[in-house]
Amino acid sequence: MNTLKPSRLLVISELFLPTKGGTTIWYDAVYRRMGGNDVHIVTAAVDDAVTIDQTHPNSIHRVGLKRVWWLKPESLGMYLKLLGRSLLLALRHRFDAVHGARALPEGLVAWAMARLLRVPLVVYCHGEELTTWGQGRKFRAMLWVYRHADANIANSEYTVEEMVRLGVRRETITLIYPGVDTERFRPGLPYDDLRRSIDLRPEQHLILGVGRLVRRKGFDQVIRALPELVSRGLDVHYALIGIGEDWDYLSNLAKEAGVAARLHLLGHVSPENLPRWYNACDVFVMANREINGDTEGFGMVFLEAAACGKPAIAGDAGGTGAAVVDGKTGIRVDGTDVALVTNALIAVLGDKTLAERLARTARQRAKTEFSWDTVAAKTRSVV
Repeated sequence: MNTLKPSRLLVISELFLPTKGGTTIWYDAVYRRMGGNDVHIVTAAVDDAVTIDQTHPNSIHRVGLKRVWWLKPESLGMYLKLLGRSLLLALRHRFDAVHGARALPEGLVAWAMARLLRVPLVVYCHGEELTTWGQGRKFRAMLWVYRHADANIANSEYTVEEMVRLGVRRETITLIYPGVDTERFRPGLPYDDLRRSIDLRPEQHLILGVGRLVRRKGFDQVIRALPELVSRGLDVHYALIGIGEDWDYLSNLAKEAGVAARLHLLGHVSPENLPRWYNACDVFVMANREINGDTEGFGMVFLEAAACGKPAIAGDAGGTGAAVVDGKTGIRVDGTDVALVTNALIAVLGDKTLAERLARTARQRAKTEFSWDTVAAKTRSVV
């Protein structure tokens, strides 16, 4: 890992390690490369944070960020605590810029701090918030932040175009894709024990999905595809890593489809085992679709699969085209159409030459275009 010339940054983010998720991985990977303990991160106090904070190269400052029902709005306490800790830090340190991890709640507090300190404000946009926050006061406040930021970081072309459509000036937006740790996520990791843990024989195919178990991720579409795959002579199993509101729904769906024995809901897995599960699969699938405006902004899990040398199947909604290049590193299909998802799986699982070509290109692209050093360098150059 290369370390860039230090930057003195105040970073305000409700989400940070050890909280799980693609955005927390993103922030951790970028800011540990951008300035050591001169980067001060104000974030939420969560369980098991002590070990992270003691060993992290950045300066981490935790505050309680629980909503209080009797406040109007309930999140007012979050804003005040983020602002209060940020003000204390500003009295002790000189910052070159303020970064807000999202428009709300972090971006609004970051705007106040940036204007107070007379330094540039950078705000991240991940895509989903543009389509899921309705049209009320929260939505208008979000747009106000993006429109008044000195610079905005968007995670995909889709996100850029949505921001412009909503009135954010294009010249304030910088496209920076998320990255992937190509040393941690790589081919050649042992996985036989993982396949044995779900009673998988060497000749059986394994489809893998990783992410929060919610409807728009399209995990249910893969379950619906399993009976047809089996009828075509493909002995397939489906492993899902993640938790979420659709756990029971997916389990019941598999029972109704007669494929309960082929679905393996793994919940959370250890950080050490996650790259090994990618190695254990034959194809990675997240057949995402848009539901009530909720869509996938990018899909960092596609990069993790690519770095491990695996072909991917993605839905064509949202910003997944930046993560999966159709016909080159994987296949993108309409995630609302089970037949198309099924055909894509048959194509990859039934054609070893195609699968190997997609996997090879995906791995190379992950190494050359998505290293965290590259992402950090682009982030530092924004202002």
